[in-house]
Amino acid sequence: MSTFFRHLLRNPLSGVGMALVGLHLVVALAAPWLIPCDPYQLKDLPFAPPDTTYLLGTDEIGRDFLSRVLMGGRSCLLVALVSGALAALGGGLLGLFAAYRGGLWDEVISRVVEMKIAIPSILFVSLFVTGFGQSVVVLVMVIMLIKMMGVIRTARAQGLVLMSQGFIIAAKLRGESASRIIVREMLPNILDLLGVEFALRTSSALLLVSTLSFLGLGLSPPTPDWGLMVHDGLQSIRSQPWLILVPAGCITSLVVGINFATEGVVDAFGMEHARGVAGH
Repeated sequence: MSTFFRHLLRNPLSGVGMALVGLHLVVALAAPWLIPCDPYQLKDLPFAPPDTTYLLGTDEIGRDFLSRVLMGGRSCLLVALVSGALAALGGGLLGLFAAYRGGLWDEVISRVVEMKIAIPSILFVSLFVTGFGQSVVVLVMVIMLIKMMGVIRTARAQGLVLMSQGFIIAAKLRGESASRIIVREMLPNILDLLGVEFALRTSSALLLVSTLSFLGLGLSPPTPDWGLMVHDGLQSIRSQPWLILVPAGCITSLVVGINFATEGVVDAFGMEHARGVAGH
């Protein structure tokens, strides 16, 4: 594990990525104490330019824009992180279950995954939101379902490899239950893979959350959200371009940070795996 961290920290891009992600997490957690004003309070100064009182000016209905930007990362990160974690864990368990059971179970799960992948994500979200409303819980669930499909495929492929390993055969001969073998024997052997999948799915989930908010399918106003801010800023793109550039820059920097950090994690896990194979 020490080799893993040394290799991770030697990669300059992964260091930049972790710094960006860490900065966003700190700001999101500390936002209630960092904001200069109530992000929901109307100041009766719509489209006020930046000054010493309002460092980023105000939005189209007079709310302090800096306060809304600082708070906007909380909702994006919450939905992206929770949906990414649930997709990685749930998809990993379902993929391993399909690989272990095989037969009809494997066929059903594989066909469901293929059918879901064939449905455009925006259409799937639209149907889900129409039926259950626009809330954080609904967004987390629908994004989890979308991002889980790729994880199931990856975990299933790795599970098929594990099924031929001696420790799985030994566990079967000992009479251990399927759930125990999957959770205690197979799952720990793909945790590095699921860690990478979590990072990848979180990054794409963040983009999807912002896209949905921009299209009016994500979090509903007046919740501070970067995607909503980009959408609302379109009407003043010529006179107040920062109303679009600042939240768009926040989204970009966070996605780039997650991607850089993920590349470093993938490389570090690859080195650790290679050392483990060489040691055997």
